[in-house]
Amino acid sequence: MKKPPIHKSFLNAFRGVFFMVKTERNFQIELLAFFVNLFLIFYLRLSGTDAALILIVSFAVLSAEIFNTAIERICDIIQPDFDKRIGFIKDIAAGAVALMAAASVGVGILVYWKYIFN
Repeated sequence: MKKPPIHKSFLNAFRGVFFMVKTERNFQIELLAFFVNLFLIFYLRLSGTDAALILIVSFAVLSAEIFNTAIERICDIIQPDFDKRIGFIKDIAAGAVALMAAASVGVGILVYWKYIFN
C-alpha cells in the first residue's frame, strides 16, 4: 500500500485532534487548562526552562487523553457489551491519564510557586 503524501498525514492527525476537541469532555477541560497555562506563561513571564516544563506536561496530559480515548474506542469495537476484562483495560488507560494529570499539577505547583509567592 502506498503511503499518503506528508500533507495528508498531517491533515489526518489534525482531524483526530479536532475530533477530540468536538467529542471528548475531558479533553476539552484539559485543553482549557492548557490555555490557562499559556496565559500564565506570558503573564508571569516564566523562564524558558520553566515554560518548557509546563508545556511538556500540558502536552503529555493531552496526549495521554488521546491514547486513553483510542484504547476505549478499540475496546468498544472489540466488545460492545459489558465485560469486566474490557472494563479493567479501560480503567488502566484512565489511570495513566490520572497519573499524568497529577504529575502535571505537581510540576505546576513547583514552577508557579516561585513566581506567585516570591
